[in-house]
Amino acid sequence: MTNRRAFLAGILASGLAPRVSWADAGSPAFLSAARHPDGSFALCGLSDRGAIVFDIPLPGRGHAAAAHPKRPEAIAFARRPGTYALVIDCVTGRETARLTCPKGRHFYGHGVFSANGAYLYTTENDYDAARGVVGVWDVAQGYRRIAEFWSGGVGPHDIRLMPDGARLAVANGGIETHPDTGRTKLNLPMMRPNLAFLDLTGGLLDRVQLDHSRHRNSIRHLAVGGDGQVVFAMQWQGDISDRMPVAACVDPMGKAEEIVDDIGQGHDTIAAMRGYAGSVAVNTLSDQIAVTSPRGGVLQMCSRNAAGGGHTIRNRRVADVCGVASFGTGFIVTTGEGVIALHNQAGEVWRIRHPVQWDNHLVALPAI
Repeated sequence: MTNRRAFLAGILASGLAPRVSWADAGSPAFLSAARHPDGSFALCGLSDRGAIVFDIPLPGRGHAAAAHPKRPEAIAFARRPGTYALVIDCVTGRETARLTCPKGRHFYGHGVFSANGAYLYTTENDYDAARGVVGVWDVAQGYRRIAEFWSGGVGPHDIRLMPDGARLAVANGGIETHPDTGRTKLNLPMMRPNLAFLDLTGGLLDRVQLDHSRHRNSIRHLAVGGDGQVVFAMQWQGDISDRMPVAACVDPMGKAEEIVDDIGQGHDTIAAMRGYAGSVAVNTLSDQIAVTSPRGGVLQMCSRNAAGGGHTIRNRRVADVCGVASFGTGFIVTTGEGVIALHNQAGEVWRIRHPVQWDNHLVALPAI
């Protein structure tokens, strides 16, 4: 792979190469951050059978990544409260740019491109003002930061582009933090998480807020169905004996009054998640939702319908599972023990283990 990258880099420098694609990077289907046994970190490309097709060094622990919709380029985000994100050419393995937060900001580990790939949107903490912001970066100008706007809440974590390409969904976790106090949560008695819908210039279109009895259920991660249904995964900031559901759906219109019943309402199902959902995915082919809990060691698969809601189909024990992405009629998951596995309604289809620790998220690449 190293020799191939050097060869490709020479071709690109000469101006003789045709337009490159993800095939030139080994045809990965997914991206994931990883930690090697020697303590070094990397961004890896994974095939749809779990093979590592590239392994690009990172300067520190990664969290999630964003894949450019038009070319084999990825943004590797530092784990919060990181202040940098790397733009990586996944064909050559080179860092082509580095995003640095303005003073008084840090990244939350997630970002998303506009549909045409012209802009990158990043979730950030304006920590002195205790508010969330979305940073806007111009790709053609070498990822120059050109704007920012309010995220609609506090502690924005995940961010997704809606299927219409005109709206952003932002998971405002509601938790106030400040670098001076590390990862200490400063406002738990008063936190108010929400799911905000914004236009691409930052206009607040709508917000879904949990009722007061669930105000400590931090909305963290998102998945969006092709019909615009949003599923959000939460992390309960109270006593886990409260057995609070940690995943819910919002109807395609995104209206606050359309929030539907929590996924996995059964007592045993809720208890298995231990108040913590690590990641979530939607599979429109099988009409299912998957939610992972690394603390509970559980992969939960639920039914899905056009109006939202669902009931549990399977609860699978998968140690330290967190990353999840839709594939075929099932879900591919990754774990902190180096496992990559495909699950569907019938069971585990295949499993591969690598000598790495996969980080929290498995990012599906766009079909180009």
